[in-house]
Amino acid sequence: MALTHPLSPAPVSSVPAPVVSIVPVVLPAPERGHDLPVRVSAPATGEKLPIIVFSHGFSSSAEDYTPLVNFWAAHGFAVLQPTHLDSSTLALPPEDPRTPHIWRSRIADLHLILDHLGELEAALPGLSGRLDHSRIAAAGHSWGGTTASALLGARVLDAESGVGEDLSSPKVTAGVLLSTPGVGGPELLPFAADAFPFMQHPSFADMNVPTLIIAGDHDQSPLTSRGPEWFAEPYQLSPSPKSLLTLFGAEHSLGGVYGFKRTDTTDENPERVALIQQLTLAYLRSTFDPADDSWHQARAALEQHVSPLGQIVSK
Repeated sequence: MALTHPLSPAPVSSVPAPVVSIVPVVLPAPERGHDLPVRVSAPATGEKLPIIVFSHGFSSSAEDYTPLVNFWAAHGFAVLQPTHLDSSTLALPPEDPRTPHIWRSRIADLHLILDHLGELEAALPGLSGRLDHSRIAAAGHSWGGTTASALLGARVLDAESGVGEDLSSPKVTAGVLLSTPGVGGPELLPFAADAFPFMQHPSFADMNVPTLIIAGDHDQSPLTSRGPEWFAEPYQLSPSPKSLLTLFGAEHSLGGVYGFKRTDTTDENPERVALIQQLTLAYLRSTFDPADDSWHQARAALEQHVSPLGQIVSK
């Protein structure tokens, strides 16, 4: 099978389309304290476009993750990106009373987007009537992966009762989680437990939606004494159907998913980003359409490669 890049999987089956974006589209959110800005990106052509709601990592914004967002949009997806309250663009002070509850606010942001798909669709000229509201994926990187996982069924358990509120959405039928933390527990370092207490007791037991989890085998988080295996727990601790892509040599930025020429990318690797682009696209296409064999082809190409950048396991 031909490869688009010496270190990439099977080629995608469509020609990239021009991408059109509008930012910000502002959704009123009085209870949030700030209205919610959303970036809407979509191909200039095409009908019945599936939707990806993407949650950014800590301190990032809707302006980031262009290597993923533009690729997905160029190959037939509409991508909706909120800017959460923790974004450095808002500079919310630590003493703000909303700060301890931002993890909930982030999840509410994604639900707000799902509740206002019509307005977001109408905001981008030429997009109205072209979205398929029956095919929606939740995706995110780092804290954004934790946020997206809630829509897929993951929960934050109360330390005393062991019960967690169900914040999932029946509208979401696929997921992509990148560099997403596992269970914090006693290995969560004191400063992290104080700043992010919700990370101590997550549960993936009810995360039933088909999901691709992506982790780097060199991702050593400053939040925990655990090693890179921490980021495989969303796969290990959740029910099937799930797939885990482990990227060899990848750190938290997975080769540069934040953006091109970003100084906070510690493991810049364009080939790795290209692999993520194509595998996530193939996974979502096949999850939304079981007759589409993109995922099977991409997995086979990766497994057969003489020098693969990663490996995939599924359950």
